[in-house]
Amino acid sequence: MSTAYLNSEFTANMVALRTIVYREIRRFTRIWPQTLLPPAITMVLYFVIFGNLIGSQIGDMGGFTYMEYIVPGLIMMSVITNSYGNVVSSFFGSKFQRSIEELMVSPVSPHIILTGYVVGGVLRGLAVGFIVTLLSLFFTKLQVHHLGVTVLVVLLTATIFSLGGFINAVFARNFDDISIIPTFVLTPLTYLGGVFYSITLLPQFWQTVSLANPVLHMVNAFRYGILGVSDIRIDVAIGFMLVATAVLYGVCIRLLVSGRGMRQ
Repeated sequence: MSTAYLNSEFTANMVALRTIVYREIRRFTRIWPQTLLPPAITMVLYFVIFGNLIGSQIGDMGGFTYMEYIVPGLIMMSVITNSYGNVVSSFFGSKFQRSIEELMVSPVSPHIILTGYVVGGVLRGLAVGFIVTLLSLFFTKLQVHHLGVTVLVVLLTATIFSLGGFINAVFARNFDDISIIPTFVLTPLTYLGGVFYSITLLPQFWQTVSLANPVLHMVNAFRYGILGVSDIRIDVAIGFMLVATAVLYGVCIRLLVSGRGMRQ
């Protein structure tokens, strides 16, 4: 292939990527009362009810006040639900409107299509996470223990759940299908993922069972980045997230290339 052809192909893919990302950003910022405001209000309720009211009765946990302990978990919860929700709703909407078919028959690389949707999900997750972090400062003080771990973990977590949302959207046949996984899988994993408690409070058997929960590794790695404490090994958690990202990305690309669930 000539250099001119490669340059033109690269330029076309970059234009497509910018267009998809811009559309995704416009999508969730245009309807911010539905995408950004509700999770912020929900997290404030968590801060008030669990942090102030219940937390004052629980006392310290892991060497920190209960409010300080749960804040990293609540931030991660908001990142997880919003990065997942953005991609699953956006991509399924494209399927429902049949617009995804035009994108798939175009010369745009499947990697560019997937990256565009994932970046949109990551940005929404980070936007909500940033809002929740600012709100948490009204209830407690936050001092980042390890900035590198904090940034890496939040980016990997948002990417993993954006990819998960993409897979859900591919297999969904109607709007009810895109709510099954968040309701029956995501919510239980999040609540049992160490957001509100340390697994050291559990009997040994349930501590071992909890280690199979992927959200536990993400929450604890992020808590380590913020507070410097964790119930699990950080290198294991980050290694797991890197592997999960690679595997889910590969699955998503195969689904895009095959057109499964997209070509009617």
